[in-house]
Amino acid sequence: MPRSSSVADFFLFEPQAPVAIPIARGGQFAVRRIYCVGRNYAEHIREMGNDERDPPFFFSKPADAVVTGGAPMPYPPQTGDLHHEIELVVAIGKDGSDIAVDAALDHVYGYAVGLDMTRRDLQAMAKKAGRPWEMAKAFDHSAPVGQIEPAEFIGHPAQGAITLRVNGDERQRGDLGDQIWNVAETIAELSRFVTLRAGDLIMTGTPAGVSAVTRGDVLEGAIEGVGTVRTTIV
Repeated sequence: MPRSSSVADFFLFEPQAPVAIPIARGGQFAVRRIYCVGRNYAEHIREMGNDERDPPFFFSKPADAVVTGGAPMPYPPQTGDLHHEIELVVAIGKDGSDIAVDAALDHVYGYAVGLDMTRRDLQAMAKKAGRPWEMAKAFDHSAPVGQIEPAEFIGHPAQGAITLRVNGDERQRGDLGDQIWNVAETIAELSRFVTLRAGDLIMTGTPAGVSAVTRGDVLEGAIEGVGTVRTTIV
């Protein structure tokens, strides 16, 4: 009789399970890639000492940086200055490239609240040396994300408070309406550089108020009409 096949017949080692984010009304959203928008709120640009006239730009995090379900986030190594950045997360549900602005929202499955955690000291050193930010942004557990709300139920939020509390004290507050590039414009611009595919996430930038956190801190983020995200630094 022929020998039955197994994972070991095809792969050197067992592949990792897909990274998935719970959908608020049931099911799981399998994550393919995470794209992040830099400098998309004028006040945050000013607090970081940058020119608000410069357009936003893009960087990435790996899919397995996602932390879900309120799970704790380990304090990362090689930093003494870990910062929070609360962000609207766009979940892409339809493939596309060179997407027109007026068609961009058709590619959105839903929205969530996320944290772009940043090793700020490593980022500052990278900026000074003209080097990539990857080790400052794309480290393990650097993207806590709340559950995804489908756009068919909540629409496409263009305004609404975006806030972050640490141990109950408000650190960040802004409004989605303060974004320099809105969601449709961001999708259209990003799709000029890469083909967006179902399963991609876009973290759309953070308002002012970013600051350091340490072990034991409880982070609670919220976006009006979208949802919440929560994690504890351990």
